[in-house]
Amino acid sequence: MADASLHQSLGQQQSLAPQMRRSLEILQANSMELQQLVQQALEINPVLEDITESISLDENSPDPEEADSLDHLNDTDDDWRDLEIMERRSNPWSADDEERREHLYNSIVAPETLQQHLSHQLDLSLVDPDIRQAARHLVGNLDPRGFLDLPALELATRLGIPKKTMEAALKLLQSFDPAGIGASGIQESLLLQLERNGEGGSLEYKIVRDHLEELARKRYPQIARTLGTSVERISEAASRIGRLTPNPGGDFDPSGNPYIQPDVVIEKTDEGFRARLTNEYMPKLRISDFYKDMLGKSSNDRKARHFLREQIREGRTLIRSLSLRQETILSIAEKLIEHQPAFLEKGPRHLRPLTMNEIADQIGLHATTISRAVAGKYVLTPHGLMEMRAFFAAGYQTADGTEVSNAGVREAIQALIGREDPAKPLSDDALAKQLKEQGIPVARRTVAKYREQLGILPSHLRKSFTS
Repeated sequence: MADASLHQSLGQQQSLAPQMRRSLEILQANSMELQQLVQQALEINPVLEDITESISLDENSPDPEEADSLDHLNDTDDDWRDLEIMERRSNPWSADDEERREHLYNSIVAPETLQQHLSHQLDLSLVDPDIRQAARHLVGNLDPRGFLDLPALELATRLGIPKKTMEAALKLLQSFDPAGIGASGIQESLLLQLERNGEGGSLEYKIVRDHLEELARKRYPQIARTLGTSVERISEAASRIGRLTPNPGGDFDPSGNPYIQPDVVIEKTDEGFRARLTNEYMPKLRISDFYKDMLGKSSNDRKARHFLREQIREGRTLIRSLSLRQETILSIAEKLIEHQPAFLEKGPRHLRPLTMNEIADQIGLHATTISRAVAGKYVLTPHGLMEMRAFFAAGYQTADGTEVSNAGVREAIQALIGREDPAKPLSDDALAKQLKEQGIPVARRTVAKYREQLGILPSHLRKSFTS
């Protein structure tokens, strides 16, 4: 059974740290990163062969199902052949061998996602395990800009984490690079950046904390009068504030890549929705028979045997890791279909709240593994291309008991603003009231946050541009 084999495979890899690390590296790589990893492996490891172009289903080829069966038989034959060759070795792996393996794994460089960047820092943090685990949940709760998609204490309540533990985890996360990460919005992010720069009591800090809206409207004289300083100083402070980043996670945003390739396609069939892997960028690799035979014949050349044995092991680890990655992503996609049928039928407004823990429990993996698997991956749905992580979101329960995700609330806000009178744009309070009338209980500050995420200006600025 696929789910059981995934769990078993991951479990077996825990006993071999380098292999486990390799599998996780492959699992969390997006399509562009994976192409780089595989290309580097092909360049470094002589026993690996890319046979993608030699596999085609033409008139003389068997049908796809038969081809899959043949591939399975060939893989099984390779496994037996490898096992026979590997068991001929007379010397165990030495510390030097492992050091060379570690160097190979650590030398592979690929662009990081924001979650990977933060997870690396978290792994190096000397904190209580409960705080580290709470921080992992916070990392998984960040939007592409690096802001919390759900307030930390609300997340703690949902997950049953003590308030003090979550507060410590949030403080830890906000100490990480890049500065301003883990904030509830732009204002808090700017304040965190100023604090990181040692400007906690500065004029800039006071302006951001108490006069951000006036600053956005360039009401420098009003700010100067309130703070008892000159307009020139306010102008200079505004210039320095402008050098801060309103988007601390922007450098890691995978959507900045204009050549996004979906990992999975979810399409409607006569039997319902089904998920299929695209495999458009996934190479077909195998271990060269030539080098396998060479290993079997080089019994008198100890160095050659050692080198080939190492390369074949690494090649097999890569091939199995690629297969495991695909199985895991497909299993997640199939569970998403089970959990999100309304979204697939009707669109983003009907995306229901879903946590990675729910999927993890059903597949038999850890939630952090699910987080790695969906990072930077994209799904082509009946409603367009979307990030796989977008399927996992907190949300609200409507008056009639229906659950609606944060994405659904954002879409509802966008729809209301799209229908508003340009001469009388809706304030955040008015938007919250209309959402409540639709059965969605959302606070005004939450409306403001979602409006900001949508890139929509406040009502007074919308009026100035549309009237």
